[in-house]
Amino acid sequence: MQIGVYICHCGLNIGGVLDIDAIVAEARAFDGVHIARDIDFACSDAGQEEIKADIESGIDRVVVAACSPRMHHATFERLLEDAGLNPYLLVMVNIREQCSWVHSDNPALATQKAIDLVRMGASEARELAPIPKRTIPINQDVLVIGAGIAGMTAALDLADSGMKVYLIEREPTIGGRAALYGSLFPTNDCAICIIAPRMTDVLNHRNIDLRTYAEVAGVEGGVGNFRVRGIKKPRFVKEDLCKGCIDDCACVCPITVPNQFDYEIGLRKAIYVPMPQSVPMIACIDEHCVGCGLCEEACPLDAIDYFQKEEEFEFDVGAIIVATGWKPFDAARKEEYGYG
Repeated sequence: MQIGVYICHCGLNIGGVLDIDAIVAEARAFDGVHIARDIDFACSDAGQEEIKADIESGIDRVVVAACSPRMHHATFERLLEDAGLNPYLLVMVNIREQCSWVHSDNPALATQKAIDLVRMGASEARELAPIPKRTIPINQDVLVIGAGIAGMTAALDLADSGMKVYLIEREPTIGGRAALYGSLFPTNDCAICIIAPRMTDVLNHRNIDLRTYAEVAGVEGGVGNFRVRGIKKPRFVKEDLCKGCIDDCACVCPITVPNQFDYEIGLRKAIYVPMPQSVPMIACIDEHCVGCGLCEEACPLDAIDYFQKEEEFEFDVGAIIVATGWKPFDAARKEEYGYG
């Protein structure tokens, strides 16, 4: 193993504060270091040619002490690759932002800190191993979690570009919180008038597989190839039969509970459609049901099914977008303003 350590002056940005000669002298004594030298501008063509010549002469690990890796890490990776060295045998040490700039009032301390950072960089270089680049097949399908305005927009954009999209929403309807508001800032336009067409587009898009009243239960794999496991909760209503008419079944339901879909201002029954513009327009029976059977008797389509169970499903995707929304602030926490 032969490590090359290169200390960049970066003009006066580094060289005007740090004792570059002292850093180079210390670096030459580090284990595994074969070459240690300073360069006026390591990122310049001349500076890169100097490093490249050393690599071609046998240097197999490179430590560049210069500016932030955010600036030039990719520059030096390309340099190593062009010189025939694996680009991941590079360590960049930031002695500009982390030393000379922040400790310009104490050059001696800044220099000692730079020496310590370069020492750590050389230690890291000794542990590096070449990382091969390989090409793997990527699944082009996408999972979007959450069908509020953000999730619907993402799903439609992807679907319009030709990608298959799995859109999962944990509520019985899509639309999210935006669909529940009376008007939207800044134009005060009717919220559902804006949201409803987009909800319908999601339902009818041939590239979107919409799964409401469902949640993601687990994700395995990695970027480009995920296996997603989900659970679809039972509505206790047959989705292929229910038309969302709701009048017959809800009218006979004896249970009345606060309606979370209008922030509990109004009431709803144990069998309900969340809102008049629900997508899909399918009723749902929740945990408040007492099993009296009245809705089953009243339904003209025989759509009630008390024996439905949770359904598990799996599919593969290459990317996942999490658009799980937000919660409104609980004003009850601000008693000093009259809430609570």
